[in-house]
Amino acid sequence: MRILWILPYSPWPTTSGGKTRQYQLLRSLAARGQRITLLVHSKQPLSDAERKMLEPLLERLIVVPRRSLRSLRTLFAALFAPYPLLASVNGLSPQLQTQARQLLQEPWDVVQIEHSYTFQPYEQPLREAGQAFVLTEHNVESSLGAATYDRLPRWAWPFIRYDQWRYRRWERRVMGQAAQVIAVTPKDAEVLGDMLGRRLPVVVNGVDCEHFAAASAKQDSQRLLFLGNYEYAPNVDAVQWILDEIMPRVWAGAAHARISICGYALPEQWRQRWPDARIEWQGFVPDLLELQSSSTLFLAALRHGGGSKLKVLEALAAGLPLVSSSQGVSGLDLHAGSDYLAGENAAQLASSVLRVLNDGELAQRLATRGRAYVRQSHDWSVAASQLEQVYASLSKETEPCT
Repeated sequence: MRILWILPYSPWPTTSGGKTRQYQLLRSLAARGQRITLLVHSKQPLSDAERKMLEPLLERLIVVPRRSLRSLRTLFAALFAPYPLLASVNGLSPQLQTQARQLLQEPWDVVQIEHSYTFQPYEQPLREAGQAFVLTEHNVESSLGAATYDRLPRWAWPFIRYDQWRYRRWERRVMGQAAQVIAVTPKDAEVLGDMLGRRLPVVVNGVDCEHFAAASAKQDSQRLLFLGNYEYAPNVDAVQWILDEIMPRVWAGAAHARISICGYALPEQWRQRWPDARIEWQGFVPDLLELQSSSTLFLAALRHGGGSKLKVLEALAAGLPLVSSSQGVSGLDLHAGSDYLAGENAAQLASSVLRVLNDGELAQRLATRGRAYVRQSHDWSVAASQLEQVYASLSKETEPCT
């Protein structure tokens, strides 16, 4: 199949769950013989190293630069355009619209667009070409603002309410035009399906089980692990919650416990805010295997967000026992007590952490069940097969390209 895949970021390096999902799906589809053109709207030019990782998977890689967030166009649109803030930031690009119009003159079996907030530059070219498209929505964006908006001052709340209203209208508008909308979790599929009045397919988040099979937890290290992209507000909130409220309770029961904070865009000021030597500031770690193999458990203390968490799936695939809030395991068919230990407040999460630190048999049992679940339900081959099934259902309605 000839596939035009449209992204608002480069999928390499895999510094976030969304990027990891894109890269792994592109890699899986390419291995199955799909012919992919990737159109990327990028904050910065792609390096030679990034192109080296992507180009072998693709027939073509096309990169269009994104304008500065501080441009007058973005500011004006944020205040006055009918589009929500995210759509204004990721849209209103004449260059991107022109590129899309040129590409849509070619025959495509599938046009795959990721995220409703990227849609604005493509709406008119798609309509002009009469081209059907598939939209993957990674979250229910109109309800995701809690961890982003709550960092704005109180005087901004009228704008926040207005922007949430704009996004609900935008969501319906975009999804209503798609030939098919794909969700990443059954819960999101239910919410979005109710909005559209039809059932939606799910293409799960996945993990490279073969790669992470080389890792295994180390019980006596007493190291907790947290991973996130800190350009994403729910991960910032999680670190603050962990270090302000959860770890002091853990240290009261296990004074030698450590926590490694890993991930992209780690704020430098955190080192000064939390100077405790038992906090290991790792930053972005390209290959997690060594760190996972020197950790005792993964702590998914998330209070906000959506979709399913790739960092949690990777931890389970690496054989790490999981301690998590309900938000940390959202979208996953895991059972508290048998597959992971749960907690909804700081005291409960700290208590669960201490149980794993002090009980090696419990830790091993959780690790074994978590790894088996991921192998069965979330290998990237599973996700790629689900996506191809969606494409096949669409191809029955249209003639294939030559």
